[in-house]
Amino acid sequence: MQQSGPTDLAAGSFASWLTGMQRALHGEPDSDVPCGDCTACCTAGQFVHVGPDETETLAHIPSDLLFPAPGLPRGHRVMGYDEDGHCPMFTGAGCSIYEHRPRTCRTYDCRIFPATGVEPDDGDPDKARIGSRARRWKFTFTTPDDHARQAAAQAAASYLRDQFAPGLVPANPTQLAVLAIEVHGAFLRPDRHTGGTAVISPPREVVEAEVRRCRGSGG
Repeated sequence: MQQSGPTDLAAGSFASWLTGMQRALHGEPDSDVPCGDCTACCTAGQFVHVGPDETETLAHIPSDLLFPAPGLPRGHRVMGYDEDGHCPMFTGAGCSIYEHRPRTCRTYDCRIFPATGVEPDDGDPDKARIGSRARRWKFTFTTPDDHARQAAAQAAASYLRDQFAPGLVPANPTQLAVLAIEVHGAFLRPDRHTGGTAVISPPREVVEAEVRRCRGSGG
């Protein structure tokens, strides 16, 4: 179990977090993030993806705030941000469409950055608040398998970033981290010596097939 520093934030059990994140990404319960009074993700100049199936969300966002999502099929849109870098649906009292917010917001969890080793700010000063908070999260690990799964997620993120050109994999840090979680299973295999799992370097074609499956592209 990791020791906590004076400014650390308890991220909870890595195993529980990973299970919850995977369920949220598959449309099950929303991410349960202990945000407190942090609104960094709403005020960090981020584009918010809205899928074509999110009809209720689309009905609550003015059409002039949405435009086609680059690199995604027709019907996918993104919502920009205002001159202050704030989501246009964000007010001083919080999200004005909270009950109808996009799936991107429902599944957003900045703990995904320490989980995958992806830096959210990546030199972007607008993302500095997210990066500062993300680096404070500390997971607890109760089994060697927990450590192996985090190592696989981090290996997946590094592989995606280093081995694939932008287009097949997203350049956006959040989307890259999400994809790393979705494909990290390809970087694991059963370890017959320990009964747990071990991190491997899978063939490129295996990773590419997983990426295409997750991104909805068979070509």
